[in-house]
Amino acid sequence: MATVTYDHATRFYANTERPAVDALNLDIADGEFLVLVGPSGCGKSTALRMLAGLETVDEGTIRISDKDVTNLKPRERDIAMVFQSYALYPHMSVAENMGFALELAKVPKPERTRRVEEAAEILDLKPFLHRKPKALSGGQRQRVAMGRAIVREPQVFLMDEPLSNLDAKLRVSTRSQIAALQRRLGITTVYVTHDQIEAMTMGDRVCVLKDGLLQQVDTPLNLYSRPRNSFVAGFIGSPAMNLREFRVVDGHARVGTVDIALSRDELAALGKEGLDRVLLGFRPESIEIVGEGEGFPVVVNVVEELGSEAFLYGTLIEEDPLTATDIVSKVDPKRIPPTGSTVYLRLLEGEEHIFSPTTGARLL
Repeated sequence: MATVTYDHATRFYANTERPAVDALNLDIADGEFLVLVGPSGCGKSTALRMLAGLETVDEGTIRISDKDVTNLKPRERDIAMVFQSYALYPHMSVAENMGFALELAKVPKPERTRRVEEAAEILDLKPFLHRKPKALSGGQRQRVAMGRAIVREPQVFLMDEPLSNLDAKLRVSTRSQIAALQRRLGITTVYVTHDQIEAMTMGDRVCVLKDGLLQQVDTPLNLYSRPRNSFVAGFIGSPAMNLREFRVVDGHARVGTVDIALSRDELAALGKEGLDRVLLGFRPESIEIVGEGEGFPVVVNVVEELGSEAFLYGTLIEEDPLTATDIVSKVDPKRIPPTGSTVYLRLLEGEEHIFSPTTGARLL
Protein backbone atom coordinates (compact mmCIF):
# COMPACT_ATOMS: atom_id res chain seq x y z
CA MET A 1 0.00 0.00 0.00
CA ALA A 2 1.13 3.57 -0.49
CA THR A 3 0.56 7.26 0.02
CA VAL A 4 0.88 9.74 -2.85
CA THR A 5 2.22 13.29 -2.56
CA TYR A 6 2.21 16.08 -5.12
CA ASP A 7 4.65 18.74 -3.89
CA HIS A 8 4.32 21.93 -5.99
CA ALA A 9 4.06 19.66 -9.04
CA THR A 10 3.89 21.76 -12.22
CA ARG A 11 3.56 20.94 -15.91
CA PHE A 12 4.15 23.44 -18.71
CA TYR A 13 3.26 22.92 -22.36
CA ALA A 14 5.00 24.86 -25.12
CA ASN A 15 3.26 27.97 -26.47
CA THR A 16 0.75 28.19 -23.63
CA GLU A 17 0.15 31.20 -21.37
CA ARG A 18 -0.20 29.26 -18.12
CA PRO A 19 0.81 25.85 -16.74
CA ALA A 20 -1.49 22.92 -17.41
CA VAL A 21 -0.96 21.98 -13.74
CA ASP A 22 0.19 24.84 -11.52
CA ALA A 23 2.12 24.07 -8.29
CA LEU A 24 -0.23 21.27 -7.21
CA ASN A 25 0.07 20.37 -3.52
CA LEU A 26 -1.90 17.27 -2.63
CA ASP A 27 -1.54 14.46 -0.09
CA ILE A 28 -3.39 11.20 -0.77
CA ALA A 29 -3.66 8.76 2.12
CA ASP A 30 -2.86 5.07 2.02
CA GLY A 31 -5.90 3.21 0.69
CA GLU A 32 -7.81 6.39 -0.16
CA PHE A 33 -10.07 6.76 -3.20
CA LEU A 34 -9.38 10.29 -4.43
CA VAL A 35 -11.23 11.76 -7.41
CA LEU A 36 -9.87 14.57 -9.59
CA VAL A 37 -12.70 16.52 -11.16
CA GLY A 38 -13.18 19.71 -13.10
CA PRO A 39 -14.18 21.06 -16.52
CA SER A 40 -12.39 20.16 -19.73
CA GLY A 41 -8.86 21.57 -19.81
CA CYS A 42 -8.59 21.99 -16.03
CA GLY A 43 -5.49 19.78 -15.77
CA LYS A 44 -6.98 16.70 -14.10
CA SER A 45 -5.80 14.17 -16.70
CA THR A 46 -2.42 15.88 -16.90
CA ALA A 47 -2.04 15.58 -13.12
CA LEU A 48 -2.85 11.87 -13.33
CA ARG A 49 -0.42 11.34 -16.20
CA MET A 50 2.30 13.14 -14.25
CA LEU A 51 1.83 10.60 -11.47
CA ALA A 52 1.91 7.77 -14.03
CA GLY A 53 5.14 9.06 -15.57
CA LEU A 54 3.46 9.76 -18.92
CA GLU A 55 3.94 13.54 -18.54
CA THR A 56 7.07 15.39 -17.45
CA VAL A 57 7.07 17.15 -14.08
CA ASP A 58 8.70 20.50 -14.95
CA GLU A 59 8.79 21.81 -11.38
CA GLY A 60 8.20 20.25 -7.96
CA THR A 61 8.15 16.59 -7.07
CA ILE A 62 5.84 13.58 -6.85
CA ARG A 63 6.32 10.85 -4.26
CA ILE A 64 4.77 7.43 -3.80
CA SER A 65 5.18 6.64 -0.11
CA ASP A 66 8.66 7.97 0.68
CA LYS A 67 10.05 7.33 -2.80
CA ASP A 68 10.62 10.25 -5.17
CA VAL A 69 9.23 9.06 -8.51
CA THR A 70 9.42 12.41 -10.31
CA ASN A 71 11.97 11.24 -12.86
CA LEU A 72 11.31 7.49 -12.85
CA LYS A 73 10.00 5.66 -15.89
CA PRO A 74 6.36 4.49 -15.70
CA ARG A 75 7.30 0.82 -15.28
CA GLU A 76 9.46 1.71 -12.25
CA ARG A 77 6.61 3.36 -10.30
CA ASP A 78 4.59 0.27 -9.32
CA ILE A 79 1.31 1.71 -10.57
CA ALA A 80 -1.44 0.29 -12.80
CA MET A 81 -3.55 2.48 -15.06
CA VAL A 82 -7.03 2.01 -16.51
CA PHE A 83 -7.62 4.26 -19.50
CA GLN A 84 -10.73 5.69 -21.13
CA SER A 85 -10.06 3.31 -24.00
CA TYR A 86 -9.84 -0.24 -22.67
CA ALA A 87 -7.15 -1.11 -25.28
CA LEU A 88 -7.78 -4.86 -25.14
CA TYR A 89 -5.98 -7.09 -27.61
CA PRO A 90 -8.74 -8.42 -29.90
CA HIS A 91 -6.88 -11.66 -30.77
CA MET A 92 -6.37 -12.61 -27.10
CA SER A 93 -8.84 -14.18 -24.71
CA VAL A 94 -9.93 -12.43 -21.52
CA ALA A 95 -7.44 -14.50 -19.51
CA GLU A 96 -4.62 -13.70 -21.92
CA ASN A 97 -5.44 -9.99 -21.86
CA MET A 98 -5.47 -9.94 -18.07
CA GLY A 99 -2.22 -11.85 -17.75
CA PHE A 100 -0.26 -10.25 -20.59
CA ALA A 101 1.61 -7.72 -18.43
CA LEU A 102 2.60 -10.53 -16.06
CA GLU A 103 3.87 -12.58 -18.98
CA LEU A 104 6.02 -9.65 -20.13
CA ALA A 105 7.36 -9.39 -16.58
CA LYS A 106 8.28 -13.11 -16.79
CA VAL A 107 6.03 -14.08 -13.89
CA PRO A 108 5.90 -17.91 -13.78
CA LYS A 109 2.82 -19.40 -15.42
CA PRO A 110 1.33 -20.98 -12.25
CA GLU A 111 1.53 -17.62 -10.43
CA ARG A 112 0.14 -15.87 -13.48
CA THR A 113 -2.82 -18.24 -13.64
CA ARG A 114 -3.49 -17.84 -9.91
CA ARG A 115 -3.58 -14.04 -10.12
CA VAL A 116 -5.81 -14.02 -13.21
CA GLU A 117 -8.29 -16.44 -11.66
CA GLU A 118 -8.40 -14.49 -8.39
CA ALA A 119 -9.06 -11.23 -10.25
CA ALA A 120 -11.69 -12.93 -12.42
CA GLU A 121 -13.43 -14.18 -9.28
CA ILE A 122 -13.50 -10.66 -7.80
CA LEU A 123 -14.84 -9.18 -11.05
CA ASP A 124 -17.33 -11.96 -11.92
CA LEU A 125 -15.40 -12.73 -15.09
CA LYS A 126 -14.69 -16.46 -14.58
CA PRO A 127 -17.33 -17.57 -17.13
CA PHE A 128 -15.74 -15.31 -19.76
CA LEU A 129 -12.03 -16.12 -19.38
CA HIS A 130 -11.86 -17.96 -22.72
CA ARG A 131 -13.88 -15.41 -24.69
CA LYS A 132 -12.43 -12.75 -26.99
CA PRO A 133 -13.20 -9.05 -26.31
CA LYS A 134 -15.59 -8.83 -29.29
CA ALA A 135 -17.90 -11.30 -27.50
CA LEU A 136 -18.18 -9.09 -24.42
CA SER A 137 -20.44 -6.17 -23.53
CA GLY A 138 -19.01 -2.72 -22.81
CA GLY A 139 -19.30 -3.25 -19.08
CA GLN A 140 -17.55 -6.63 -19.28
CA ARG A 141 -14.70 -5.13 -21.31
CA GLN A 142 -14.34 -2.45 -18.68
CA ARG A 143 -14.05 -5.15 -16.01
CA VAL A 144 -11.37 -6.92 -18.04
CA ALA A 145 -9.37 -3.67 -18.13
CA MET A 146 -9.80 -3.46 -14.35
CA GLY A 147 -8.68 -7.07 -14.02
CA ARG A 148 -5.56 -6.37 -16.05
CA ALA A 149 -4.67 -3.69 -13.49
CA ILE A 150 -5.57 -5.82 -10.44
CA VAL A 151 -3.38 -8.80 -11.37
CA ARG A 152 -0.30 -6.59 -11.25
CA GLU A 153 -0.93 -5.99 -7.52
CA PRO A 154 0.31 -2.38 -7.74
CA GLN A 155 0.77 0.18 -4.98
CA VAL A 156 -1.52 2.66 -6.74
CA PHE A 157 -4.42 2.43 -9.21
CA LEU A 158 -4.80 5.28 -11.71
CA MET A 159 -8.09 5.56 -13.62
CA ASP A 160 -8.65 8.08 -16.40
CA GLU A 161 -12.40 8.39 -17.12
CA PRO A 162 -12.84 4.60 -17.36
CA LEU A 163 -16.65 4.81 -17.59
CA SER A 164 -16.97 7.41 -20.34
CA ASN A 165 -17.60 4.79 -23.06
CA LEU A 166 -20.54 3.22 -21.21
CA ASP A 167 -24.20 4.18 -21.53
CA ALA A 168 -25.83 6.12 -18.71
CA LYS A 169 -27.51 3.14 -16.99
CA LEU A 170 -24.36 1.00 -17.09
CA ARG A 171 -22.25 3.88 -15.77
CA VAL A 172 -24.41 4.07 -12.64
CA SER A 173 -24.10 0.36 -11.86
CA THR A 174 -20.40 0.14 -12.77
CA ARG A 175 -19.31 3.12 -10.69
CA SER A 176 -20.74 1.49 -7.57
CA GLN A 177 -18.92 -1.74 -8.47
CA ILE A 178 -15.59 0.09 -8.86
CA ALA A 179 -16.03 1.92 -5.55
CA ALA A 180 -16.91 -1.32 -3.75
CA LEU A 181 -13.99 -3.12 -5.38
CA GLN A 182 -11.51 -0.41 -4.35
CA ARG A 183 -12.69 -0.58 -0.74
CA ARG A 184 -12.37 -4.36 -0.79
CA LEU A 185 -8.82 -4.27 -2.18
CA GLY A 186 -7.75 -1.23 -0.13
CA ILE A 187 -5.40 0.02 -2.86
CA THR A 188 -4.75 3.76 -3.09
CA THR A 189 -6.68 5.00 -6.13
CA VAL A 190 -6.61 8.25 -8.09
CA TYR A 191 -9.61 8.58 -10.40
CA VAL A 192 -10.22 11.24 -13.04
CA THR A 193 -13.68 12.26 -14.25
CA HIS A 194 -15.45 15.32 -15.64
CA ASP A 195 -18.73 14.09 -14.14
CA GLN A 196 -19.27 15.71 -10.74
CA ILE A 197 -22.03 13.22 -9.81
CA GLU A 198 -19.59 10.38 -10.47
CA ALA A 199 -17.00 12.18 -8.34
CA MET A 200 -19.37 12.77 -5.43
CA THR A 201 -20.68 9.20 -5.32
CA MET A 202 -17.31 7.43 -5.61
CA GLY A 203 -14.61 9.42 -3.84
CA ASP A 204 -13.53 9.42 -0.20
CA ARG A 205 -12.36 12.92 -1.08
CA VAL A 206 -12.79 14.99 -4.21
CA CYS A 207 -10.19 17.39 -5.62
CA VAL A 208 -11.66 20.19 -7.74
CA LEU A 209 -9.36 21.77 -10.33
CA LYS A 210 -9.77 24.82 -12.54
CA ASP A 211 -7.21 26.16 -15.01
CA GLY A 212 -4.55 23.92 -13.50
CA LEU A 213 -5.10 25.28 -9.99
CA LEU A 214 -6.40 23.34 -6.99
CA GLN A 215 -9.66 24.96 -5.85
CA GLN A 216 -10.63 22.67 -2.98
CA VAL A 217 -10.03 19.11 -1.83
CA ASP A 218 -12.52 17.78 0.68
CA THR A 219 -15.15 15.15 1.38
CA PRO A 220 -18.16 15.16 -0.96
CA LEU A 221 -20.39 16.47 1.85
CA ASN A 222 -18.09 19.38 2.68
CA LEU A 223 -17.72 20.34 -0.97
CA TYR A 224 -21.48 20.48 -1.22
CA SER A 225 -22.23 22.23 2.08
CA ARG A 226 -19.12 24.43 2.50
CA PRO A 227 -17.69 25.29 -0.94
CA ARG A 228 -14.55 27.39 -0.57
CA ASN A 229 -15.33 29.67 -3.51
CA SER A 230 -18.00 30.43 -6.08
CA PHE A 231 -16.43 28.15 -8.71
CA VAL A 232 -16.69 25.07 -6.48
CA ALA A 233 -20.17 26.16 -5.40
CA GLY A 234 -21.35 26.37 -9.01
CA PHE A 235 -19.57 23.23 -10.18
CA ILE A 236 -20.72 20.85 -7.45
CA GLY A 237 -24.42 20.02 -7.41
CA SER A 238 -27.01 19.27 -10.08
CA PRO A 239 -28.80 21.44 -11.02
CA ALA A 240 -26.10 23.98 -10.21
CA MET A 241 -26.32 26.36 -7.27
CA ASN A 242 -28.03 29.69 -7.96
CA LEU A 243 -25.19 32.26 -7.86
CA ARG A 244 -26.25 35.87 -8.41
CA GLU A 245 -25.09 39.34 -7.43
CA PHE A 246 -27.47 41.41 -5.31
CA ARG A 247 -27.30 44.88 -3.82
CA VAL A 248 -26.51 45.30 -0.14
CA VAL A 249 -29.11 47.55 1.51
CA ASP A 250 -29.01 48.32 5.25
CA GLY A 251 -26.89 45.26 6.01
CA HIS A 252 -29.05 42.92 3.92
CA ALA A 253 -28.87 41.36 0.47
CA ARG A 254 -31.89 42.66 -1.45
CA VAL A 255 -33.40 39.71 -3.35
CA GLY A 256 -36.40 40.99 -5.27
CA THR A 257 -38.70 42.28 -2.53
CA VAL A 258 -37.02 40.28 0.25
CA ASP A 259 -34.02 41.19 2.41
CA ILE A 260 -31.62 38.46 3.52
CA ALA A 261 -29.54 39.37 6.55
CA LEU A 262 -25.74 39.37 6.30
CA SER A 263 -23.52 38.78 9.31
CA ARG A 264 -21.28 41.44 10.80
CA ASP A 265 -18.19 39.59 9.53
CA GLU A 266 -19.59 39.30 6.03
CA LEU A 267 -20.40 43.00 5.94
CA ALA A 268 -16.95 43.83 7.26
CA ALA A 269 -15.32 41.73 4.50
CA LEU A 270 -17.41 43.46 1.84
CA GLY A 271 -16.56 46.83 3.39
CA LYS A 272 -12.83 46.12 3.08
CA GLU A 273 -13.35 45.62 -0.65
CA GLY A 274 -15.47 48.78 -0.86
CA LEU A 275 -18.45 46.87 -2.21
CA ASP A 276 -22.16 47.61 -2.01
CA ARG A 277 -23.12 44.28 -3.57
CA VAL A 278 -22.68 40.62 -2.68
CA LEU A 279 -22.50 37.30 -4.53
CA LEU A 280 -25.24 35.19 -2.99
CA GLY A 281 -25.55 31.46 -3.57
CA PHE A 282 -28.39 29.10 -2.73
CA ARG A 283 -29.14 25.63 -4.00
CA PRO A 284 -32.38 24.71 -5.83
CA GLU A 285 -33.31 22.36 -2.98
CA SER A 286 -32.84 25.17 -0.43
CA ILE A 287 -35.90 27.10 -1.64
CA GLU A 288 -39.58 26.51 -0.97
CA ILE A 289 -42.75 27.91 -2.52
CA VAL A 290 -44.71 30.12 -0.10
CA GLY A 291 -47.69 32.42 -0.22
CA GLU A 292 -47.77 35.87 -1.82
CA GLY A 293 -45.80 38.39 0.20
CA GLU A 294 -43.87 35.69 2.10
CA GLY A 295 -41.02 35.36 -0.41
CA PHE A 296 -39.45 36.89 -3.50
CA PRO A 297 -41.52 36.82 -6.71
CA VAL A 298 -40.42 34.67 -9.64
CA VAL A 299 -42.06 34.27 -13.05
CA VAL A 300 -42.19 30.62 -14.10
CA ASN A 301 -40.50 30.06 -17.48
CA VAL A 302 -40.51 26.27 -17.57
CA VAL A 303 -40.75 23.33 -15.20
CA GLU A 304 -38.58 20.28 -15.80
CA GLU A 305 -40.53 17.20 -14.69
CA LEU A 306 -38.36 14.16 -13.88
CA GLY A 307 -40.94 11.88 -12.26
CA SER A 308 -39.73 11.70 -8.66
CA GLU A 309 -38.70 15.37 -8.66
CA ALA A 310 -39.21 18.57 -10.60
CA PHE A 311 -37.26 21.80 -11.12
CA LEU A 312 -38.69 25.23 -11.78
CA TYR A 313 -36.73 27.62 -13.99
CA GLY A 314 -37.87 31.20 -13.61
CA THR A 315 -36.92 34.87 -13.60
CA LEU A 316 -36.75 36.94 -10.43
CA ILE A 317 -38.86 40.09 -10.50
CA GLU A 318 -36.68 43.03 -9.41
CA GLU A 319 -37.09 46.78 -9.64
CA ASP A 320 -33.41 47.46 -10.25
CA PRO A 321 -31.54 44.25 -11.08
CA LEU A 322 -27.76 44.15 -11.28
CA THR A 323 -27.96 41.36 -13.86
CA ALA A 324 -30.66 39.22 -15.43
CA THR A 325 -31.58 36.99 -12.52
CA ASP A 326 -32.70 33.49 -13.42
CA ILE A 327 -33.61 31.19 -10.55
CA VAL A 328 -33.77 27.39 -10.37
CA SER A 329 -35.86 25.84 -7.61
CA LYS A 330 -36.79 22.28 -6.70
CA VAL A 331 -40.58 21.95 -6.46
CA ASP A 332 -43.13 19.30 -5.55
CA PRO A 333 -43.63 17.16 -8.71
CA LYS A 334 -47.28 16.67 -7.74
CA ARG A 335 -47.95 20.43 -7.52
CA ILE A 336 -46.42 21.96 -10.65
CA PRO A 337 -47.01 25.71 -11.08
CA PRO A 338 -48.15 26.68 -14.59
CA THR A 339 -45.77 28.32 -17.06
CA GLY A 340 -46.11 32.12 -17.02
CA SER A 341 -47.48 32.26 -13.49
CA THR A 342 -45.80 34.12 -10.63
CA VAL A 343 -44.70 32.13 -7.60
CA TYR A 344 -43.13 33.30 -4.35
CA LEU A 345 -40.00 31.57 -3.14
CA ARG A 346 -38.37 31.62 0.28
CA LEU A 347 -34.81 30.65 1.08
CA LEU A 348 -34.59 28.19 3.97
CA GLU A 349 -32.88 29.65 7.01
CA GLY A 350 -29.12 29.15 7.11
CA GLU A 351 -28.97 27.73 3.57
CA GLU A 352 -27.38 30.79 1.94
CA HIS A 353 -23.75 30.93 0.79
CA ILE A 354 -22.02 34.31 0.74
CA PHE A 355 -19.10 35.04 -1.61
CA SER A 356 -17.08 38.07 -2.64
CA PRO A 357 -18.28 39.30 -6.06
CA THR A 358 -14.71 40.30 -6.98
CA THR A 359 -12.63 37.31 -5.82
CA GLY A 360 -15.32 34.63 -5.57
CA ALA A 361 -13.96 33.59 -2.16
CA ARG A 362 -16.33 32.48 0.58
CA LEU A 363 -16.81 35.26 3.14
CA LEU A 364 -17.68 33.11 6.14
